[in-house]
Amino acid sequence: MNLSYEWTIWDRTANFRTAFIYLLPSIILFSTFVFYPMFKTIYLSFFLTDQQGNEALFVGLDNYINLLQSETFLKSIKATILFVLYTVPTTIFISLFLALLANEKLKGVGFFRTIYSSTMSISVAASSVVWLFLFHPSVGVFNRILSVFGIKEIQWLLDPEWALLSVSISTIWLNLGFSFLILLGGLQNIDEHLYESAKLDGASYFYQLRRITIPMLSPTLFFIITISLINAFQTFGQIDILTRGGPSEATNLIVYSIYQDAFIHYQFGTASAQSVILFIFIFIATIFQFKLGEKKVHYQ
Repeated sequence: MNLSYEWTIWDRTANFRTAFIYLLPSIILFSTFVFYPMFKTIYLSFFLTDQQGNEALFVGLDNYINLLQSETFLKSIKATILFVLYTVPTTIFISLFLALLANEKLKGVGFFRTIYSSTMSISVAASSVVWLFLFHPSVGVFNRILSVFGIKEIQWLLDPEWALLSVSISTIWLNLGFSFLILLGGLQNIDEHLYESAKLDGASYFYQLRRITIPMLSPTLFFIITISLINAFQTFGQIDILTRGGPSEATNLIVYSIYQDAFIHYQFGTASAQSVILFIFIFIATIFQFKLGEKKVHYQ
């Protein structure tokens, strides 16, 4: 009787065991590279650490309190929020515009699709070096164009009022390729019969755009906005190459501030606390995006 009961339990868990075996590689990878670092970071955020990153003194919430009272960290928060506001809406708008153009059935449009998506094939480091030359105050292209119109040269990366905007421009250009390709794919999946019916009813291009294209593209737009939002909070490469957080901490985004505290000043406890705060920011922004954005998404 007892053996029969054990066999029943074993049999009932067959699906669970099969699913677990299939999921085991992912569980191991996520546990090693995501969950363990995440919990270790939260743990270290309550300590002062030595130069090797080992716990030296338990300080509780002091790292968080000191950060929230630090003018430097508050500047990082402001710079991060401004950077997200500069880059995400602009990238989405330009990508959508280019995708709408490239979706038209015109001769040679394949060439423009390749050009528009080409930024995907360029690394952050290589593109940042190119932008470094473009923004150069004396030999850069932008100041030469301004000089043609008699406008005084701009210290793109050296002026605190222009530095964040300059880095944002390079980031927008860098992110255009990915957003463009995803949106173009979404546009090409819209049923052509909807447009044919609209044309028969005499609908204008902008009416079709507002009533057919945008609603049918809304799941793709929702995906792109969410991904772009998360990536913007995690931007690091172009900051490191173009400005190194300067001038006057104008481009010292939270991610770069974490890097400086951890690997330059060896304050792993403070860096961990900043990482936790950044995680909370991204989590809240994502929840906010899902709460507001998903209501307007139209699924077929």
